[in-house]
Amino acid sequence: MKHRLHSLMIACVAAGLLASRAARGQVTPAEGYTPPDDTPKVNVGGTIFADYTYQDVPTAKDADGGVVHPNSFNLARAYINVTGQINHWVSFRITPDITRQTVSGTGVTLNTNNNLVYRLKYAYGQLNFDDFAPKGSWLRLGTQQTPWVDFEEGVYRYRFQGTIFADREAFLSSSDFGVSTHWNFPMNYGDVHVGVYNGETYTGAEANDQKAFQARLTVRPAPMIPVVRGLRLTGFYDGDHYERDAERKRYIAALTFEHPWVHAGAEYLDTKDRSSRLKTFSTHATGFSAWVTPRTPIGIEALLRYDELKPNKDHNTVDPDGKKKRFIGGVSYWFPVTKAGIAAAVLVDYENVKYEGFAAGNSNRKPEEKRYALHTLFNF
Repeated sequence: MKHRLHSLMIACVAAGLLASRAARGQVTPAEGYTPPDDTPKVNVGGTIFADYTYQDVPTAKDADGGVVHPNSFNLARAYINVTGQINHWVSFRITPDITRQTVSGTGVTLNTNNNLVYRLKYAYGQLNFDDFAPKGSWLRLGTQQTPWVDFEEGVYRYRFQGTIFADREAFLSSSDFGVSTHWNFPMNYGDVHVGVYNGETYTGAEANDQKAFQARLTVRPAPMIPVVRGLRLTGFYDGDHYERDAERKRYIAALTFEHPWVHAGAEYLDTKDRSSRLKTFSTHATGFSAWVTPRTPIGIEALLRYDELKPNKDHNTVDPDGKKKRFIGGVSYWFPVTKAGIAAAVLVDYENVKYEGFAAGNSNRKPEEKRYALHTLFNF
């Protein structure tokens, strides 16, 4: 009897404690619930692109007029990436970038002329929506990645060889000043990235009152089927103006595929540029790019890429059938790593650029280019 009374008293006390905690809101979290991490964090990393490039053609002349094949050791990129979070709602990134300082105009002298100097590539604050939206949804304000270039570079891993098609032909930039939002679709069916930017890229200040609206929509048709899970269809639009009534527009349609043994992509680009409203017509350029990077289990990969651009497509312009063609072929080795975000690779490649169908005097008519290079990537 005493044992029963003792057990009853313990049960009553326990029930009272639980009721008291519930009244004060101190309910034990449900089993399996992990509270968000609100610990402030700062991480420091870096990215280095270093290469040696030998130009077979065209040749150049040295100071005494002798014919030489230009060749040099180069540092194409040196990032210092500072990332972190204030809490699980607010995160940030600051990334200085290295560039070659040059001077334009006459009568100007800078001590840093032709030196490597730092400029700001990314600097933004981010509001994360993971509490009420699919993970990876957010809002950004500041100097940040633009929707198309950031997306394709995530699939095409050879930025250390050179920029992607739209960026290399100077139609788009990888970074700009603005505000944007990104949303992932449920069940990994795709995502959308929309932003408003100055439109002058991260290298220049806003020149007028015009803003660039950029939007990318990506759909993954079959995320539940392992063989075709990496297939994605993407549409991109960039609507901007050089000045009022002087359009600057870009359209891209693309197909990309990711698999443990191969990455591949194909895209079509359509652009319209009217640099001044006083001009009576826009320059209409079109082109496409296709690339594939087959892999092996031992870290050896191949890079095959072909770009083709028609700078003046419309037949009321000069040389409408003129084309710029680029072929890139190479073999790379990716060193084994055990942590996400860490990478090291070396690439030996050949690049050939041809300019066909342009009449004498056309600025698009240039000599054929042939380059051989050794590229390296260090990301940590």
